[in-house]
Amino acid sequence: MDWLFLILAGIFEMMGVAMINKLHKDRNWQAVALLFAGFGLSFFFLALAMKSLPMGTAYAVWTGIGASGGAILGMLVYGEPRNVSRIIAIAVVLGSAVGLKLIG
Repeated sequence: MDWLFLILAGIFEMMGVAMINKLHKDRNWQAVALLFAGFGLSFFFLALAMKSLPMGTAYAVWTGIGASGGAILGMLVYGEPRNVSRIIAIAVVLGSAVGLKLIG
């Protein structure tokens, strides 16, 4: 269950980051509410996951999901550049998080 909580924390982290971008473009109360909800739920689920997962592993996976997911959302939703270098960098971030899990 701890890994499910951690994955949910990462997904809500992505939502919070996406809402920061939306807030810069739209400036409305819905974006603010979703931003706070996203980050609030992200921290809530991260705290639940860290009850049984080591801090270093949980934090690395959480930030990996958030950073990679944010970059992928930027490419798919906000028209950010898609190139091989960015995709390799995303793979390295995800691979590092998986590596920490495997050796920890």
